[in-house]
Amino acid sequence: MICADELGPVIPRTFPPAPGWSPDGHRIKAELDYARRPEKTWVYGALRPADGNEITMAASSRNSANYQQFLQLVEDANPAGKIVIVTDNLSSHNSKATREWLEGHPRISHAFIPVGACWLNLQEGWWRLFRKAALAGQSFADPDEIDHATRIATAQLNARAKPWIWGRPAPPTRTLRRRFEYRL
Repeated sequence: MICADELGPVIPRTFPPAPGWSPDGHRIKAELDYARRPEKTWVYGALRPADGNEITMAASSRNSANYQQFLQLVEDANPAGKIVIVTDNLSSHNSKATREWLEGHPRISHAFIPVGACWLNLQEGWWRLFRKAALAGQSFADPDEIDHATRIATAQLNARAKPWIWGRPAPPTRTLRRRFEYRL
């Protein structure tokens, strides 16, 4: 079983350095000047909950061709056995081109989650870790920097990957620290 999803669009932005403080303790005010370019990057991700490993791929758009390329990466990373991909019912996941591609790859099948139930896909939880590791506090000049940050963050997160279990662990049982006895 593989949980897959797309993150994005991630837009390259460059911000000037944050203003500092003057020697007399007043904040230096600077106009917010940033450039936003039309390049967008989508990050495809597939989580294998059994061991916690992730496969990511950055793409310039979210379409059937890029999704099929991503499915090929997933198939190459899982050489044996049947692959069931849990994902949302996006048009590129269920397009005619994707269905024809899947006919040539009988090991891969889709299990679509219901609309409005994205919490059923464990990939959504992994995106939270990914955003913190790769995107938080960063400014990217171009899509190549986003792709580089994606590859580095994925490698770091895979180095400490653990199996994913849906749900919360049971709370620990509380032992009494002191035991009082009342006698009459």
